[in-house]
Amino acid sequence: MFSRVLTDSLRISLSIPQYADELFALTDRNRLFLRRWLPWLDGTMTPDDTRQFLALQVQRFARGESLHVTIFSDDSIAGVAGFNSLDRINGIGYIGYWLGEDFTGRGIMTTVVRDLIEIGRSYYSLQKVDIRCATGNSRSRAIPERLGFSHEGTLRRAERVYDEWFDHEVYALVIDQREQDIPPNA
Repeated sequence: MFSRVLTDSLRISLSIPQYADELFALTDRNRLFLRRWLPWLDGTMTPDDTRQFLALQVQRFARGESLHVTIFSDDSIAGVAGFNSLDRINGIGYIGYWLGEDFTGRGIMTTVVRDLIEIGRSYYSLQKVDIRCATGNSRSRAIPERLGFSHEGTLRRAERVYDEWFDHEVYALVIDQREQDIPPNA
């Protein structure tokens, strides 16, 4: 199975249905924290909802459409990340991510996204990585900014989260296939 050790205490693994109970528990504990930015929480009410989602992600991975990984910090599930979509024709990967509140502020997501960029370059031959974040989500926006992405613009009213519309900031990193140009210790 796909798994990568990123640091002594951090690893990512292909998201599989066997992680559903622990991932659901993390989601459930963090509902108020996540609800501000994520529109899918009301559709995730049981571990089985998470299990079905993860089974779909495995199918999408097998078809080369996406890569969804579970993030482990000291062997506990901390969140998820991945290429929500892979445009194989144009060589573009669209990254999304979230962490449980207790795991924020430690550099975990920066490390994970840096590794996803390397995976995209090495295994998917991506030429560009795209991250879109709600304009007001400064913590999420800090990841691409820290990793040297360019701000490409703002998409107005790009996402409805419950009863509110959010603009999205679009960040992109053009990947040089010969040499990676990502700050090493950002």
